[in-house]
Amino acid sequence: MRNFILVLALFFTGSAIAQVGGNGQMPMGSIYGKVVDSASGKGIDAATIQLFQTKMDSTTQKQQEVLVTGALASANGDFRVTGIPAMAQYKLVISGLGHTTYSKAFSFIDRKMMTGGKVDMSAVMAALDKDMGNIKLAADVEVLQGVTVTGGKPAVQLGIDRKIYNVENNLTSAGGTATDVLKNVPSVNVDIDGNISIRNASPQIFVDGRPTTLTLDQIPADQIASVEVITNPSAKFDASGGTAGILNIVLKKPGLLATTVRCVQALTNVGAIILAATSTFARENSTYLPMLVTTNAKPFLTEQQNAPPFLMTQL
Repeated sequence: MRNFILVLALFFTGSAIAQVGGNGQMPMGSIYGKVVDSASGKGIDAATIQLFQTKMDSTTQKQQEVLVTGALASANGDFRVTGIPAMAQYKLVISGLGHTTYSKAFSFIDRKMMTGGKVDMSAVMAALDKDMGNIKLAADVEVLQGVTVTGGKPAVQLGIDRKIYNVENNLTSAGGTATDVLKNVPSVNVDIDGNISIRNASPQIFVDGRPTTLTLDQIPADQIASVEVITNPSAKFDASGGTAGILNIVLKKPGLLATTVRCVQALTNVGAIILAATSTFARENSTYLPMLVTTNAKPFLTEQQNAPPFLMTQL
């Protein structure tokens, strides 16, 4: 009985409103308000305002919510939605980035507008422009157990006077040597014999910014961090390299190979000094004659007469 009275009241109210709207057209309502943060009280920019209406689906014969209209809040959180049919029940859903979702059911027509079986038209007309007030959204805070941020170097970096190719994660040359790494470096040509060229000329080979006596086959690929192609060396480099430029192989740090390379270079320099001193001694004393013999790239002296034992030791 109560539902019948409510339907009857809405019928007479709708008839009265239709007469007010003119030409028998259903009047339209509007809502407005402001979306604010519950903690700071500041307006939430670009909050989403949606109006849903429950309708019967003709296919499934079930009630479902259908989106009627919507809008976005302004920078200070104010919003206004117009063109809403007045004779219906709606659900207002408001959501904002990083905030919880707010929902509220409302309608423009209320049974309180019926007094003594008559419709209060002034109340009806005032209800067509509905103030939703300040709608507070709480922050949607979720505590994460842990976050791992993983970063990596770009494959190619451009310096002032060089191009840097980061090859430490290059799997194609794993297990090979520096020659295999350089085959995958742009602007570097490697022929079938392993000869390196840039601009059809042989470049200088540096290791960690210093000239080296090691060959490329003596440097494992898994110890190389990056390859720097310096086509126009600055004044700090030796000008004897010609126009080909410099290939600087940067090793991983810390690494055993980097220390070994420096030790080999230091020992090579010490060996050259000892060899020069021995040659001077031989010229001043014709008893001994130094001869440079290459065996596994290690110089040593051969015996001409009864040479002292320390001259028989490989340098």
